[in-house]
Amino acid sequence: MNKDETGVDEEACLRILRAIDIIGTRWTGPILLAGARGARRFKEYRARVPGISDPQLTLRLKQLQERHLVERTVIPSTPVQIMYALTPDAEELIASLQPLSRWSERHLRHNDE
Repeated sequence: MNKDETGVDEEACLRILRAIDIIGTRWTGPILLAGARGARRFKEYRARVPGISDPQLTLRLKQLQERHLVERTVIPSTPVQIMYALTPDAEELIASLQPLSRWSERHLRHNDE
């Protein structure tokens, strides 16, 4: 453990910052939420994430795949179908954010946004 004189674990702080970098990127939250609510195809994600453009959604889904939070499956059919699903890592991430959501609900006023 790499704690400084204040007792703060520097490595833990850096891990938290890396996680915040992922979840704090625009559209990540709504995309993960759409997946948790059953979105599977690109058009379903687009419909459940208001305001996102096709290029933005394409880019974010690709980035989430690279982070192993979304899995892309190509179904050979006519026409070809592409399905997206949350990985267990994404489901664990969503579950880990629930306490933060409850804390925010208790301590942050709605007009603080």
